[in-house]
Amino acid sequence: MSGEAQLMLMIAGVHLLGLACVAVLMIPALRDTDSWSHRSDSESDDGWGNDRRDPTGPRDVPGGGIPLPNAQPARIRLREHGRLHERLPARERRPAREPARQPRRDPARR
Repeated sequence: MSGEAQLMLMIAGVHLLGLACVAVLMIPALRDTDSWSHRSDSESDDGWGNDRRDPTGPRDVPGGGIPLPNAQPARIRLREHGRLHERLPARERRPAREPARQPRRDPARR
């Protein structure tokens, strides 16, 4: 056999293998019966698979827990209309820095 004939035979073989794999995968999809619908009632989940269940925990525990020992109330509480910066005291300004010193010559050192 020549090289071209061997190449054509290998290409045809790969295509036949791929066609066989597709056929094996398509047979279950094209069958008329649904195997999942013939379950007994004991296996049924009643169709509520996405129903969230309540957590199972103690029911007598108050929500939120105990206050923390280092908890402090806020400095300002806004109960009326207004802005926070109107209620806060003005911040202290930083003191002005001294001007930079100018070097001067010492007449004794020449």
